[in-house]
Amino acid sequence: MNILYDERVDGALPAIDKAQLLQALQARLPDLDILHREEELRPYECDGLSAYRTTPMLVVLPERVEQVQTLLKVCHERGVPVVARGAGTGLSGGALPLEKGVLLVMARFNKILHIDPAGRFARVQPGVRNLAISQAAAPHDLYYAPDPSSQIACSIGGNVAENAGGVHCLKYGLTVHNLLKVDILTVEGERMVLGSDALDTPGFDLLALFTGSEGMLGIITEVTVKLLPKPQVARVLLAAFDSVEKAGRAVGDIIAEGIIPGGLEMMDNLAIRAAEDFIHAGYPVDAEAILLCELDGVEADVHDDCDRVRAVLEKAGATEVRQAKDEAERVRFWAGRKNAFPAVGRLSPDYYCMDGTIPRRELPGVLKGISALSEEYGLRVANVFHAGDGNMHPLILFDANQPGELDRAEALGGKILELCVKVGGSITGEHGVGREKINQMCAQFNSDELTLFHAVKAAFDPSGMLNPGKNIPTLHRCAEFGAMHVHMGKLPFPELERF
Repeated sequence: MNILYDERVDGALPAIDKAQLLQALQARLPDLDILHREEELRPYECDGLSAYRTTPMLVVLPERVEQVQTLLKVCHERGVPVVARGAGTGLSGGALPLEKGVLLVMARFNKILHIDPAGRFARVQPGVRNLAISQAAAPHDLYYAPDPSSQIACSIGGNVAENAGGVHCLKYGLTVHNLLKVDILTVEGERMVLGSDALDTPGFDLLALFTGSEGMLGIITEVTVKLLPKPQVARVLLAAFDSVEKAGRAVGDIIAEGIIPGGLEMMDNLAIRAAEDFIHAGYPVDAEAILLCELDGVEADVHDDCDRVRAVLEKAGATEVRQAKDEAERVRFWAGRKNAFPAVGRLSPDYYCMDGTIPRRELPGVLKGISALSEEYGLRVANVFHAGDGNMHPLILFDANQPGELDRAEALGGKILELCVKVGGSITGEHGVGREKINQMCAQFNSDELTLFHAVKAAFDPSGMLNPGKNIPTLHRCAEFGAMHVHMGKLPFPELERF
């Protein structure tokens, strides 16, 4: 069984006549753009995790909420699953379509509806690019803090669905910490508002529950995000180390000093060389690892923090500590880090980007473990990650044209995630689970916890028609994976077990 795609998902769905569904949608939604020809559907067969592809039955591109409502009602009436897609930059197969399903592309919902400088918030449609929010808020000296490496392209709706982070999430939080309100449509097309314009609302925190739900609970139609004032000053220190273990220990030392950097990133030698060759950021290519530490705030505080961090880094064994001499060099330092993924892509025909999180104290040991696994599986691994919050992104280099290498890359990725769980971490930090990590969910959660997840899914989507087969594994699947025993053969929510 492929760890990313289980044929049971499509195989368990009822027979759906494509021509009849197309005719019904065209009759109910004559102004909706519907793609149905093979050549039109091909561009949507994968997301950023492009090693696996599935051609959707239909692709729809609505522009109005009413179109999405009607689409959901028609699909719900006919038992047709719907997979939502934003910009397609996801890295866990979360937007991978179904052969017997409709792919709902929200990219045309791309308007910034309102910016309130006094209230420090922005109302935007889900197809708005992450970076576009900060650009629109810039005249008011405000910005949107979460900044994934793909922020030039990724959409805010996708960020909410995956609870995206970025290089500055250590200090400013993930997407969930920067939201006020989300407007959604249920599987039946009913409108709901989660959260409010206030900082808190009574009742259960459904906004936090929905954030990171990967399109399984509803369709996002509008997002209200918090905006922050731009820091007066931002300075970056670059520290070089002669071992990744020393760099890993230095991360914990900085936080232990009571300093919370705006960003604290780490790259190993393979990633350093690739980024330097691609961006010419001025990185020391002989270093085994580098840390980028950004400190922001008011001038006096930042100056003092830079001195304190420099002392910590030198005590931790840094062979060189360099502060960006001006804003242009600061931008270059970050450009190298934010372009590390495409830079590493120049080293190998393919790479497999992992995403796991560990306690900071475990960084040295886990990095050593990844190195050992790399040797065992015979595949190089470049490490690029948000060191401050322990969110790792090992990039496994392979060549899919070589027999067996893709399978080895998948197996190595699974072992890395299981190592993260073993030391008290998680199988994801910001990329989500999607199809990629669904087996490793069985390693992280027990049957009671997964039963609770299925109960939440059933409360929002009883028929299981929103993005089926993603994120939450069935107990049957975990039993097959060898990570769980299904007690007395009893399975909760049998209507969802076919996925």
